[in-house]
Amino acid sequence: MKPLLTLLSRFDLTEVFKTKGDLKRWSAKRTVGGVIALTAIEDIVVNGMSWQGVTLAFVGVLPLCLSFLEREA
Repeated sequence: MKPLLTLLSRFDLTEVFKTKGDLKRWSAKRTVGGVIALTAIEDIVVNGMSWQGVTLAFVGVLPLCLSFLEREA
């Protein structure tokens, strides 16, 4: 148990969201969009198809789709 706590104490969450050059790392935009999309999917599975679930899924997937249109700097 102690090695796990040592490993977790050195984990820096802010480094996960940074991008560096051509390396594709997690970004807050993609991570939050993914969480919203997963929440929408879970809601649709539990409560059935509704306009609220579909709208939430659209809001979650939209930033992911728009990220493909970004131009490389």
